[in-house]
Amino acid sequence: MSAMAELSCLKGRVDAALERLFSGDTPWKMLTDAMRYSLLAGGKRLRPVLTLKFCGLLGGDTDAAMNVACALELIHTYSLIHDDLPAMDDDDLRRGMPTNHIVYGEARAIIAGDALQAAAFELCASAPLPPERVVECVRVLAKAAGAEGMCGGQELDTDDGSDRSLEGLALINDLKTGALLRAACALGVICAGGTKEQLDAAVRYGFHLARAFQIRDDILDIISTPEELGKTIGSDEQNGKPTYASLLGVEAAEKLVREETSLALAAIADKIPGGGVLERLALELAERPS
Repeated sequence: MSAMAELSCLKGRVDAALERLFSGDTPWKMLTDAMRYSLLAGGKRLRPVLTLKFCGLLGGDTDAAMNVACALELIHTYSLIHDDLPAMDDDDLRRGMPTNHIVYGEARAIIAGDALQAAAFELCASAPLPPERVVECVRVLAKAAGAEGMCGGQELDTDDGSDRSLEGLALINDLKTGALLRAACALGVICAGGTKEQLDAAVRYGFHLARAFQIRDDILDIISTPEELGKTIGSDEQNGKPTYASLLGVEAAEKLVREETSLALAAIADKIPGGGVLERLALELAERPS
């Protein structure tokens, strides 16, 4: 059985939990409709699934961790809405559907992203976990989403004067993509009350998994079609932004994906009990077709 198939039960639970959010009939229903439009548009749910899996492997209560897991997906979704805006990547397609601002307009798309971010922290803070774990989860999520994480990476990505060497690109992606994936793994350990050694192993796994994921994403942006990926391709090239694939070439980039995946596997070896599914997941993501 593939890792994604094995993790499909967790994904289903996440989807069901997300479906229950923002469903009331309110005077601001157009806003919640816009929020749900992007939140429920599909996707791998990789971040919340990683949180729940790390939590479960370490003996934690995945039901109690669900709020934290879903909070990650809300942050991720808000970032995609804003990333697609004309002021950013100006994309028309996301997950095979028109982007949020195409359907709801720019102003409402901005507000929907803002509202999803606020709701994420409300959700995380409401997790039925020991108070000290809740506080640490909120802290980790905030740092990953803010200037020292995802937003910092977005700033560097939009700054025409930022370093566009391979090292500069790595920093952008380690923040823009990597911060939330590292947080996803760390939050699972925190929810379970894991050890410092387990937390360090989870963060290293997330670091290398994120690098492999982003490099593979850059490769797919060259070798795939919009129909296969469900999103606009080649936007970085059109905007003059380098990627791993454009700087290294596809063959060298594929080699780097394999190297980063090997480092991810080594990070959790003998440190996370039952971590075989996490190892298979890393291998599958390294070869994913979309």
